[in-house]
Amino acid sequence: MNIFFRNIHLYLSLVSGLVIAVVCFTGAVLVFEKELEQAWHPERYYVAAPAPAATPLPLARLMDAVRAYKPDAKITGVKVYTDPVRTVEFSLAGAPSGPNGDRKREGARPAEGAHGESAGPASQSQEGQGGKKERSGKGGEKGGGEGGRGPVVFVNPYTAAVTGELNYRETIFFTMMALHRGMVGGEIGKLIVGISTVMFLFIIGTGLVLWWPATRKALKQRLRVKWGSGWKRLNHNLHIVLGFYAALFLFVFAFTGLAWSFEWFNKGIYAVTNSPMQRPEPPVSVATPATPATPGAPVALSVEAAMVRARQLAPNVVYYALQLPKDATSSIRVATLRPDATYENATDEVYLDQYSGQVLRQQTYEQRNLGQRVRGMFKPVHTGAIFGWPSKIISLVVCVLGFTFPITGTILWLNRLRKQRRKEQQLVAA
Repeated sequence: MNIFFRNIHLYLSLVSGLVIAVVCFTGAVLVFEKELEQAWHPERYYVAAPAPAATPLPLARLMDAVRAYKPDAKITGVKVYTDPVRTVEFSLAGAPSGPNGDRKREGARPAEGAHGESAGPASQSQEGQGGKKERSGKGGEKGGGEGGRGPVVFVNPYTAAVTGELNYRETIFFTMMALHRGMVGGEIGKLIVGISTVMFLFIIGTGLVLWWPATRKALKQRLRVKWGSGWKRLNHNLHIVLGFYAALFLFVFAFTGLAWSFEWFNKGIYAVTNSPMQRPEPPVSVATPATPATPGAPVALSVEAAMVRARQLAPNVVYYALQLPKDATSSIRVATLRPDATYENATDEVYLDQYSGQVLRQQTYEQRNLGQRVRGMFKPVHTGAIFGWPSKIISLVVCVLGFTFPITGTILWLNRLRKQRRKEQQLVAA
């Protein structure tokens, strides 16, 4: 029976080993994406601590600064943190990439970051909420995951100075994400990664069967790495012993990763939880103007007024992310994150009439259906962000180990082949 499981373990590993190694390596890079991005460009995200009497400038003033920085830009959303040292983030759509107006990668969108908080208000993740938005991906590609949003411009809330711009597609993290999700191969690449992930689940399962010791003495040997042994024995221990300790985490990461590879997997989540997958359409604003010149026609709320309304509805939050209306009938979507939120995308949302500020629809995170909440947990579990830094460190270590297992496993296989050939040669000589 062991030979049967060993053959399954071996051949599946040979077929998918390279893909698994790349996925684990890129996953390790992406674990601390948000922290690395903020460490490399702190001026984008933070300002000097303001004086006690300092008050932020009106959002209209900040928007004027963004328009001066990018004259052709269309502002689609704004994200305001309650932390006084955070900059205000403006999401753009179809904007030039620089202040001189040269168009570059129009429509490229900096995402929430693969494994971090959203870079802008329009990039508020719809993970776990079902519907079409949940599966929008790179460049609008269905099921892709991250990427595909316009630039984000960061503005000092006290001076209206533009402190930086983020174009996600131009960062190393976008390349890592493209490799992680689809080996930069589009839909075919996504399919290859998905199939390799399914194989990886069987590899982990058969590996645990092969690891299972027959005696208590063997159990002790398979729980410790003998660092002083020869390189072949050390390679064997690194694969067997560390593989056991990492198996459960790798299985969870691989299983949750299927949600970004297969639509049927997502549908299965909602089917098992008996929850509707499709989100209801956003409500429309009740009062719509006929023409701008019509006497008494309703006037759309200013961004400042919408923010005031949002603060009234949710006074104690980490941030307010406003998605501005696309046309005269759209509503204003406000996403807020509570300080005690379960994870980073466990946001509450409210839709406001863009003319009256009236609440059209409101939903807390707890009011999402079970399928949305289960699906929403996949990303923080998959990235290791579910418990903050401790789980992220575990995720990093496990991803690095996952990268080494195809290497140590290949060496094990080659050593076994050489040993078998020597035996055959001895038999022939005899």
